[in-house]
Amino acid sequence: MFTLANALGETPKPSASHARAALRDHRPFPLPGRPSAQPSDDHWNEILLTLDVAFQPIVNIHTGACYGYEALLRNTTEAGFESIADFFDTCHALGVLIDVEMALREKAVVKFLQMEHWRQSKLFLNLDNRGLELEGDLPARTRKMLERYGIEESQVVFEISEQHPIGQPNHAAAIFNHYKRNNFRLAVDDFGTGFSGLQLLYFAAPDFLKIDRFFVSDIASDSKKKLFLSQIVNIAHLLGVVVLAEGVETEREYFVCKDIGCDLIQGYLVQRPDRDMAQMQPHYDHIERLSRRERRVAVSDQKLIADQIAAIDPIHLDSTMEEVFERFRADKSVTFFPVIDAAGEPVGIVRETELKDYTYSLYGKALISNKTLGRRLKDFVTRCPMADINTRAEHILQAYSAVEKSEGIIIVDDMKYAGFLSAHSLLRVINEKNLAAARDQNPLTKLAGNNLIHEYVSEALGAADCEYVLAYFDFDNFKPFNDKYGFRLGDRAILLFAELLAKALPRDTCFPAHVGGDDFFGGFRRTDFDEALRVSANLCASFSRDVESFYDDETRRLGHIVGQDRVGNIVRFPLMTVSAAIVHLPVGRHVFSVDDVSQLIAELKKEAKKSPDHVASAALICPGN
Repeated sequence: MFTLANALGETPKPSASHARAALRDHRPFPLPGRPSAQPSDDHWNEILLTLDVAFQPIVNIHTGACYGYEALLRNTTEAGFESIADFFDTCHALGVLIDVEMALREKAVVKFLQMEHWRQSKLFLNLDNRGLELEGDLPARTRKMLERYGIEESQVVFEISEQHPIGQPNHAAAIFNHYKRNNFRLAVDDFGTGFSGLQLLYFAAPDFLKIDRFFVSDIASDSKKKLFLSQIVNIAHLLGVVVLAEGVETEREYFVCKDIGCDLIQGYLVQRPDRDMAQMQPHYDHIERLSRRERRVAVSDQKLIADQIAAIDPIHLDSTMEEVFERFRADKSVTFFPVIDAAGEPVGIVRETELKDYTYSLYGKALISNKTLGRRLKDFVTRCPMADINTRAEHILQAYSAVEKSEGIIIVDDMKYAGFLSAHSLLRVINEKNLAAARDQNPLTKLAGNNLIHEYVSEALGAADCEYVLAYFDFDNFKPFNDKYGFRLGDRAILLFAELLAKALPRDTCFPAHVGGDDFFGGFRRTDFDEALRVSANLCASFSRDVESFYDDETRRLGHIVGQDRVGNIVRFPLMTVSAAIVHLPVGRHVFSVDDVSQLIAELKKEAKKSPDHVASAALICPGN
């Protein structure tokens, strides 16, 4: 009988033609649990020897801590197949797909155990939809195999691919529930590219949703992809599903995924797949540095949320029903308890109302407590919206509002249960945030005011490892316009620019602000210098074009206002425009003060007002460079 032990022994690798011949002739393979009709025929054994497994880390987007590793098949070409898809297509055609999946799972498990920190990690294994059959009972066979290696079932996440149809929804749902009854986690892989889409999300009720690379690629410059991904994330979080962004390769993609609300990431930015298990790390410092760099300049609600969450003591998933009843009896003011697994991760809540049929039945409690016939806690757990403690309060409110009769939101920190945020506490968070924002807003435009501008510039100057661009916008010939048409129309011109500024500088990467009067500020992060210049120049041009409609026909025809200068002379004032002083803060710059920035902006404002396009720029560099 074939065993993984002899598969990992020293045996020459098969040639491509040798492996193809073995499959083409459909010789009896000595697979696990299936005696070989030809013990001397080791072709299949040689194929498995040739196949290898690479691992790619999946990390927390906020902390860089490694959450798990996906096992990826390698060496199918060396084994004689055109591709990985060709290998599995062949196995399916020959009716050995289920046994092959089982052998590969064990191969991945053996390699997974080579890591010292495997107990703190999840193992993500891919499922071929064509092998989702109850008859093969892969979940039970996998559970027995894991028991031999000492791995908890909850550590394993099976990825359901969208590359093949899932069949009849009811049949598929039954299979997915069978995996869950065996305590495995489920993930929908490559979401958004396959046959099933939202239908698979609905029937599988997964624990994880893996967003396909298509939606992540170039998302920083594709507003449509941002819209799609943000809505997918919202739907997933409403269902209590953790969102994982696949194929994150650049810092810009990382930051957009983080801003939108993704929980986990996987891709070349973290680490490429590797067969050497010594390269798998429990923590990826460069991801944590990116997150910290972002937190220095982004408005964070973490402290507000942390102050309001209730530390409701959760119930462990493996608790007996007697223990569950006792918890409710001991604290009659509580109508539900959060439920966590062995790793401290929330799986949902258990409500007292759903236990009443058993509580008030004559034999209900005895029946449910029967270890042979009774139901277990996991049978009563219901999903609950979840949010990371770093999530913006507005996103949490949106998740709460979309779920009818929701008790609140489970808050997690580094994927572990941190507490519960009730509706009342959530409203207090929103109220505190709104009050704080109102104190620092300009009363006319509702944009950030001087205090926040000073904080932003100070943070930007202190983050020498990140590129920033600071822009100061100043109206030209605003006073003559205000004198001729009055303060009300002057305020309308200010509001016009404020709207244009807020639209041109999206808050996920930029910082639009109002200094006061006809002076505005804009901060760019994660935006290169040339792009910031282009946006600023277009903004100036748009305002100059749009504000012409505020003048009367005769003044527009003349192209100027006749008025008096500061000493009373009659002067022709051109129509209103806006000038921009742009300061570049490159990566690796020296330490500068806010006064240094103010001085450079003052010099650039003079140049900008003389420039044809009303824009002047310079880099803040070390004196003498």
